[in-house]
Amino acid sequence: MQVILMEKVHNLGQLGDIVKVRNGFARNFLIPQGKARRATEAAIAEFQQRRAELEAMQGKALAESQERAGRIEGLMVQITQKAGVDGRLFGSVTNYDIAEALKAQGHEVAKSMVRLPQGPLKQVGDYQITLDLHADVTATITVSVLGETVG
Repeated sequence: MQVILMEKVHNLGQLGDIVKVRNGFARNFLIPQGKARRATEAAIAEFQQRRAELEAMQGKALAESQERAGRIEGLMVQITQKAGVDGRLFGSVTNYDIAEALKAQGHEVAKSMVRLPQGPLKQVGDYQITLDLHADVTATITVSVLGETVG
């Protein structure tokens, strides 16, 4: 399916690019989230009329994301979980847990912004975690997983 991007999408394209994507990706993700529209003649013409407005909105969103990254960069978040004597957690620390811990500190971050490349954290220790706040803006925080011994 041909779509026109209404904002920059990571690994796909820039604002205004017309790209070919799989039907399910367009119908289930890009179009419902407002990131793209079907590339019909009418949609392309409407985009050309609104291009300056959309570029201004994207610039504003980028500036807000950079400002949020400045506040969040280098932050330390502590999460306590039940753990055994060897430091292994009973369960794991997921992106949801990290997002909730950030929310408790006053930083609104969606769980989809938290990047855990090795999957959920299953050991006690300190981890460097990347937050994707915008397609061009990332911030790095430290998550300290503390073990609460059961016994």
